[in-house]
Amino acid sequence: MVTGASRGIGLATARALCAEGASVLLTARSQEDLEAAAESCAGGRAAVLACDVTDPGAGERILAAARATVGDAEVLVNNAGTARWRDLDDVPDTDWQAAWDLNVMAPLRAMRALVPAMRERGWGRVVNVSSSAGKRPSANMPEYSVAKAAMLSLSRLWADRCAADGVLVNAVCPGPTRSELWVGKDGLAQQSAALSGLAGAEDAVAKAGAGRPIGRMAEVDEIASAIVFLCSERASYVAGAAWSVDGGTVQVII
Repeated sequence: MVTGASRGIGLATARALCAEGASVLLTARSQEDLEAAAESCAGGRAAVLACDVTDPGAGERILAAARATVGDAEVLVNNAGTARWRDLDDVPDTDWQAAWDLNVMAPLRAMRALVPAMRERGWGRVVNVSSSAGKRPSANMPEYSVAKAAMLSLSRLWADRCAADGVLVNAVCPGPTRSELWVGKDGLAQQSAALSGLAGAEDAVAKAGAGRPIGRMAEVDEIASAIVFLCSERASYVAGAAWSVDGGTVQVII
């Protein structure tokens, strides 16, 4: 089950899982976008569910749709997310709440719905897609940074709860990535350019890439590869991790 699967990292992850032969339920808000995304998945089986993951009943809807289409839920990737560039003082209370609902409550409800059956079977994987901003807050994405940090704590709590039952919960923390969130129309690159006085989105992308020790932004497939590994049997001794997939952006040794 992959949330936010109609584009960006979520779609790349769904494609990569299907390429490994998995049956994948793609969820996002747009039925049309989901159908197009599913058609691009090859190797396994792709089904879709149009669903707003912030709805209180979304977890149960995802569980029911999975059982009706692709079978028992063995893997959950909580990827749905969005962000805006702006100053801390410009974020209204409603947007702080929206960031919490999307990045904390939605993954929490999905795990509540899907993980119990994984624990009963003795095998499962959960990957929560956080951000480098969850480890080192971005002054330009305040509510996003705080919510993504909370997601890391949520992941750790569930990892400690479930690891002994064979359900391994981890997080990944991407840095700036060439997804629609960054390079799409009105994306973070355009927002960054407007706030920073740069000539345009490509200048913002170049600046963001140059700020990484690796010297460039990530591609969506690079993030998806790390997620798919954590979903696999090969990651059988990884639990409670918060993997940086950020080109060296957050320079810590722990």
